[in-house]
Amino acid sequence: MNLTKREFMQVLGAGSMAGMNMNAFAQADAGRAAEGMYSIAKFGQVSFLHMTDCHAQLNPIYFREPSVNLGIGSMKGNLPHLVGEHLLKTAGVRPGSAEAYGMSYLNFETAARRFGKVGGFAHLATLVKRLKASRPGALLLDGGDTWQGSATSLWTNGQDMVDACKLLGVDVMTGHWEFTYGMERVTEIVEKDFAGRVDFIAQNIKTQDFGDPVFKPYVIREMNGVPCAIIGQAFPYTPIANPRYMVADWAFGIQDENMQKMVDEARAKGAQVVVVLSHNGMDVDLKMASRVSGIDAIMGGHTHDGMPVATLVSNKGGKTIVTNAGSNGKFLGVLDFEVKNKRVTDFRYKLLPIFANMLPADKDMAALISKIRAPYEAKLSEKLAVTEGTLYRRGNFNGTGDQLLLDALMEVQGADMAFSPGFRWGTSLLPGQAITREWLMDMTATTYSYATVSEMTGETIKTVLEDVCDNLFNPDPYYQQGGDMVRVGGLEYVCRPTERMGNRIGEMRLNGKLIDASKKYKVAGWAPVAEEAKSQNLKPVWEVVEQWLKASGGKVKVRKPNVPKLEGVLPNPGFAA
Repeated sequence: MNLTKREFMQVLGAGSMAGMNMNAFAQADAGRAAEGMYSIAKFGQVSFLHMTDCHAQLNPIYFREPSVNLGIGSMKGNLPHLVGEHLLKTAGVRPGSAEAYGMSYLNFETAARRFGKVGGFAHLATLVKRLKASRPGALLLDGGDTWQGSATSLWTNGQDMVDACKLLGVDVMTGHWEFTYGMERVTEIVEKDFAGRVDFIAQNIKTQDFGDPVFKPYVIREMNGVPCAIIGQAFPYTPIANPRYMVADWAFGIQDENMQKMVDEARAKGAQVVVVLSHNGMDVDLKMASRVSGIDAIMGGHTHDGMPVATLVSNKGGKTIVTNAGSNGKFLGVLDFEVKNKRVTDFRYKLLPIFANMLPADKDMAALISKIRAPYEAKLSEKLAVTEGTLYRRGNFNGTGDQLLLDALMEVQGADMAFSPGFRWGTSLLPGQAITREWLMDMTATTYSYATVSEMTGETIKTVLEDVCDNLFNPDPYYQQGGDMVRVGGLEYVCRPTERMGNRIGEMRLNGKLIDASKKYKVAGWAPVAEEAKSQNLKPVWEVVEQWLKASGGKVKVRKPNVPKLEGVLPNPGFAA
């Protein structure tokens, strides 16, 4: 794609949320505000609607965006590594507005009480229907991490989300956490539930034995006379970030060469628009966009970055648009293309926040959600305690929600310290809200959430932290294999993100004393990826945390996240104190 006329304005944010003119409707009623926010003029002949990383959240939720999303080296100061005021300035969004609430952590508690909950499939369905009606032939793309992240998705083996996505009208999908249900379950859904309805695509998943494609690498759909190819890019590091045994027969990877081959093949078959539906993570997408030519846009997921501005990346074939549509059902991306002489000549991009107070619930979707939840409602809504502070997860190093899990794991199991995985999914609670079983499952529901206690030497603890830190801060995005830094309870340490592997972690202390490399410490954790954990009769982590919550006296005090002391990286526009 060769874009010149609009490129400068797009980079400055002309295609961003700033174009919504929400400020003019700030004091209007919900109906008029919604009209201003969601009425988007149709542009061009080709339209893609993009959702990703909803993590099985069928109902509206609260979700606090991160205050720490560090960019290192060439990524410093660039999207997606901007938070708070830096992000709002880049997007051209006024602080205190509804869009600012959707995009940033700023004044989260006040804004949440003012603007309400976000997401919810019934509200998303209303917007999808409106946009598909105004954009005949538009395709709804699902970037994955859809079937995991809630109690009902775990208890129904993903069936709740499969049924909801079919009703929502998802056209094309790729995956990541979907694979933690195992190869047989994923294959069953793709071949039975999705047959003739949803195309599940992934160019980078092959069989281990002969290297045959497991799923269709791409599909070509005609939209208003324009042939459009959508190529799938599933999460390339699934066997590393998640248990290998769950996908034992499948090989993953980034596979740039095969991606280029698929782009060229689709073009040879007449595709005039080529879009990659990706679950790489945005930094990886940006690098891929520079290495593979012929892609008009990469619509990405995995890192949960709600990107209000489309990034344009140069490559030998021209320009590639890179976007990301956030998480938890908070956003719907809209990418419109104008096609002339069999190629893309212009585009418009909008990232629309899903405010439950501004979009009426779709009746059919609301009925389905009620049906799904009915057998579990009493169990989900059981009150375990009340939180006195905001509970959230997102951020490179820790959040108050993970701190709660860490404190519970240490206290119940008598551990010196605790590790909690750097998962990015999980919902938020406001002060005074009940900690229900549903929220606890929102933070912990996986198919391998076993609680563990093990002995580790100080040397091993440092090795673990160094390995995860390199995974997060390696200057080459292709070596960043997903997730944030492991959350640590009880242990204090210094983190130097700009150093090399082996030199990033230092001054580890327990109760003020330096960790002894040869001494063994009792370490609690959860979500082990080793297959033997299945046969050890371990408790699920939610049972351990529930025990702690029920012993809390009904109230959980404000949690202060245990975060490392950062050196050599501040100030940084991806960091807010």
